[in-house]
Amino acid sequence: MLTVDFSRFPLAPGDRVLDLGCGAGRHAFECYRRGAQVVALDQNGEEIREVAKWFAAMKEAGEAPAGASATAMEGDALALPFPDESFDVVIISEVMEHIPDDKGVLAEMVRVLRPGGRIAVTVPRYGPEKICWALSDAYHEVEGGHIRIYRADELLGKMREAGLEPYGTHHAHGLHSPYWWLKCAFGVDNDKALPVKAYHKLLVWDIMKKPLATRLAEQALNPVIGKSFVAYATKPHLPESAAADAASEPAAKTRKPAAEPATKRAAKPAGKTSAKTPAKTAAKAPAQRAAKSAAPSAKRASGAAK
Repeated sequence: MLTVDFSRFPLAPGDRVLDLGCGAGRHAFECYRRGAQVVALDQNGEEIREVAKWFAAMKEAGEAPAGASATAMEGDALALPFPDESFDVVIISEVMEHIPDDKGVLAEMVRVLRPGGRIAVTVPRYGPEKICWALSDAYHEVEGGHIRIYRADELLGKMREAGLEPYGTHHAHGLHSPYWWLKCAFGVDNDKALPVKAYHKLLVWDIMKKPLATRLAEQALNPVIGKSFVAYATKPHLPESAAADAASEPAAKTRKPAAEPATKRAAKPAGKTSAKTPAKTAAKAPAQRAAKSAAPSAKRASGAAK
């Protein structure tokens, strides 16, 4: 079950995709099926090993087209092990609400995204999430749990501050909010409560069968009680003037100094050279790094039912 809507977030075969905080890998698998070159990254080693097994099974079953590739790896969202502008697409789904330094995560994503690239961010929606917090302390007061609830304008503001240009938003998983309200009311670890069991069966049936009735119901509920808020953005290209300045700066810094006056050269003692060639080159841009954050072992607590 996907939170990102790929009809609003186009993906082309061969696109380099980073699924950051991939969890069980649902978005990474979909990108792989669409012919992308996928890297699924998470701090949870157990989940990464499981994602790697599924990638191998998909390849063996011929689910991915020729030219597609998939890699699962452990890593830290605040110190991504990739060069600048490594990816065409970055997806981060139901992760940022777990990480104290969310601005640092955004900065890292922007760093590894190429100019013109696209990014999708999903977080729990403010209203349904507030109800979960009100019903249960255990829902969020756990190690690696949720530490904030985003308002839509707050998340979009942070994305703009990071240098992104949002171009679209929507809500998803309207059928899933009541399930999590039931979980919080009866106990987040109490899967045996009859209302919770019954609703979970409904969700599994909906995911597997995709009947028209529940599809229409979710479309109607998404704007009202959709569990997730989804935002799409692009990383803009440098303005032409700024790009020209950046291109000309190294040449200016390595230009040879003007010749010394003849009277100054004559005053130098014989046998000593008067030519000194500076070897200064353009300074490298400082990498945007932030301190390492705690791994969200329970980070999909707010996401769709599994």
